[in-house]
Amino acid sequence: MKQVVNAQNAPAAIGPYSHCVKVGKMVFTSGQIGIDPAVGGLVEGVEAQTIQALTNLKAVLEAAGSSMENIVKTTVFVKDMNDFAKVNKLYGMMIPAPFPARSCVEVAALPAGALVEIEAMALLNG
Repeated sequence: MKQVVNAQNAPAAIGPYSHCVKVGKMVFTSGQIGIDPAVGGLVEGVEAQTIQALTNLKAVLEAAGSSMENIVKTTVFVKDMNDFAKVNKLYGMMIPAPFPARSCVEVAALPAGALVEIEAMALLNG
């Protein structure tokens, strides 16, 4: 049975989707972009958007009863693979080791003109 979770501390969905879905002991998040929920708009630059996307991801995971430590797989979408080193450095600082499995893909465009989007699969706490 699936349970939908929407986080209070993450930006509202900009489409017909939920922040995350819990199934059994797993959490599957929607992609998070660098929208600051306090202002409702994208922060400026790929570094700031990466930090904000990961902050939003953390809020979603915590609302679902999980955490960054419980992530088992992420997918990172970048608008420009030339930004990979910047995104990778911040990702390595904000995602705790041991690091989860990860894919990183360059895409033609992201929602709201974002430069980076990050989704995750994680275990529930406990």
